[in-house]
Amino acid sequence: MTRNALRIGTRASALALWQARHVEGLIRALPGAPPVELVPMVTSGDLQTQVPLWAVRGRAFFTKELDRALLDARIDLAVHSLKDLPTELEPGLALAAVLEREDPQDALISRSGGPLATLPRGARVGTSSLRRRAFLARARPDLALLELRGNVPTRIERLERGEYDAIVLAAAGLKRLGLEERINERLAPADFPPAVSQGAIGICARRTDEQTLPWLRQLDHEPTRLATTAERALLRRIEGGCQVPLGALALLGPDGIDLRAVVCALDGTHSLAAAGRCSSDTAAARALGERLATELLAQGADRLIAEQRAMQPVPGA
Repeated sequence: MTRNALRIGTRASALALWQARHVEGLIRALPGAPPVELVPMVTSGDLQTQVPLWAVRGRAFFTKELDRALLDARIDLAVHSLKDLPTELEPGLALAAVLEREDPQDALISRSGGPLATLPRGARVGTSSLRRRAFLARARPDLALLELRGNVPTRIERLERGEYDAIVLAAAGLKRLGLEERINERLAPADFPPAVSQGAIGICARRTDEQTLPWLRQLDHEPTRLATTAERALLRRIEGGCQVPLGALALLGPDGIDLRAVVCALDGTHSLAAAGRCSSDTAAARALGERLATELLAQGADRLIAEQRAMQPVPGA
């Protein structure tokens, strides 16, 4: 291994490697940057592909192996899809940079090539996300919602083999893998609020690593950092398990940060919403997220989440 190289830890999926190589390129472009090396790793989330994500115990199944490698100094930074990163980091680690956000929307790919509204009654739609299940059930209660695991190419292959009539994925991942042309419909955030931090890339490092942190701080995109700070503060306050049927999106405008969040019952029959605005600074963003979470909980979000956990679907059913 090259001496003094910055070692980038990453999952080994095609999308994770794209993200790590993107970070590698950004670091290499910095004046005087050190050498950079990729260290692909397999996480427990990658290994448990036959188990629905909502059924995997804990909330760090795509990150804990990378966290351990960071803490053991086997790598110097870890690149994550920020939506996979727990809102409470391991002691000793810091979210050193958040890159500029890509399209945060969900995207539908259908075998017919048509949008969601044109799918026939009973059409089989695949997703691994409780959030997507809930909002799909709200929009189209007549659909058959099925579990879908695997990396992005694998999910598309399963669609093409006829296992599903349509699948829902993050638009950002499809764009990054050069698969944007496969998108048949971008699902509007008003009806399908995205996962917290969807479309953003987060980079973690050891909190005291002053050889690595200065390079990563130069990559931080402040507008995305502020938006995702608000969203993650909301999720931290409201979550109580591996997945919550919560969608949230913060947008920065000339008047500050606008945040809207929705919690939806898994069967789509009931939803709760909250929205608010704050100034464009970190403390205000965090406070806004916490305030909207408190509003949702006061409306009964905790009961709604508890009810949906009791009725979580049987895998593949």
